Amino acid sequence: MKFTPHDYQRYCVKEIIAKPHIGLFLDMGLGKTVTTLTALDHLICADLAVERALVVAPKRVVTDTWARECEKWDHLSHLRVVAVAGTPEARRLALQREADIYLISRDNVKWLVETLGRRWPFDALVLDELSSFKNPQSQRFKALRRVSGKCERVIGLTGTPAPNGYVDLWSQIFLLDRGQRLGRTLSDFRRTYCEASVRPHFTIYSISPENQRRIDAKLRDLCISMRAADYLSLPPVTHITREITLDASARKAYEAMKEEAVLALGGEDIIGRTAAAIMNKLLQIASGAIYDEDGATREIHDAKLDALEDLIEEAQGQPLLVFYSYQFDAARIQKRFPQARMLDGDDDIAAWNSGRVPIMLAYPASCGHGLNLQEGGHIIVWFGLTWSLELYQQANARLDRQGQKQPVMIYHLIARDTIESQVLRAIAEKATTQAALIDCVKAEIGGAS
Repeated sequence: MKFTPHDYQRYCVKEIIAKPHIGLFLDMGLGKTVTTLTALDHLICADLAVERALVVAPKRVVTDTWARECEKWDHLSHLRVVAVAGTPEARRLALQREADIYLISRDNVKWLVETLGRRWPFDALVLDELSSFKNPQSQRFKALRRVSGKCERVIGLTGTPAPNGYVDLWSQIFLLDRGQRLGRTLSDFRRTYCEASVRPHFTIYSISPENQRRIDAKLRDLCISMRAADYLSLPPVTHITREITLDASARKAYEAMKEEAVLALGGEDIIGRTAAAIMNKLLQIASGAIYDEDGATREIHDAKLDALEDLIEEAQGQPLLVFYSYQFDAARIQKRFPQARMLDGDDDIAAWNSGRVPIMLAYPASCGHGLNLQEGGHIIVWFGLTWSLELYQQANARLDRQGQKQPVMIYHLIARDTIESQVLRAIAEKATTQAALIDCVKAEIGGAS
């Protein structure tokens, strides 16, 4: 297929070629992959400025998206792409193959750095979904921190660089510029730009609007930020909330869990770990089941399954992409609707895009980045919500992206008078910090303190 770039893509290609270090903060659906590959092709084959490029990406993107993009576009089909995946032995063999671009998952970055040691052969590094390196304590960040300075070129790609606020930016930008703009250490960054709110068990950092503007100014020469709404004409997106009512026994179970949380807390304030545990249990019950202490599933109600059945009937044969929160959700959906299929590999993606899957079940954390599913449908159903704003936005962008020809409909199945309403409100307000999570739990269990 012939690639005819948009003007913004031409601009980005030129910027990647011109700047050794760059962050492309492009909104979902703007074609970050083909844009980056086009620039890499020029750097490898025309300028001879890059010999080997390493792409670090989510696992499914490694095994599907990048290689498929090279096969799809005529001008990229000559590029040699190798996925460094599978068992350790398979990965070692992949590294021995001659290629222009090597792909590896984020989970294997630590292994790669330790395996290669000082024999680092890559002169270009592409971090697909740069925001997944926002935690400076993670093994993946620490591993890349050791080697990013050895790469003459570093390209960071993401549509959501700061999904939970500017406090997430330091480690991402460090991998691009080795601390030139926002400080060489996290402490430097916090000291310069953050305000600290000390709580009994943790500290919350925030950044004032004035300091956000200072950061924006620092990053202006390094990063390009573009919103899809400014560059593409996509069909409108409609968000619809379907409230379900818990029956008497389900409501009793839910209220008992709330009461148990209050009793367990006693006079203690809620801390992050406790808030997450409480929220998880309440969300499980709202979804329809709960894991007991032995890890077994205890079913509580079918209200969401009934609501999903209504949506399937309303869709009149149109395919549904259903996002679930727990494994028991997927199992129960498949038991009720045998035609439902799990999104688990390339064959499933191809089947969906060819219109052969009436109900596709997907876990947001496994399919949130890079997958093109817009050819297979335009209806999304959130059977259970994710707390992560980033995962929520990225998951929706599997259908709401360039190439989508129909208005995207996003349905949320929400159990009335449960914590799900609090989570949906927090996502809508883009308030997914730890403090917001704690506030949600406090609001749900009646302000326990």
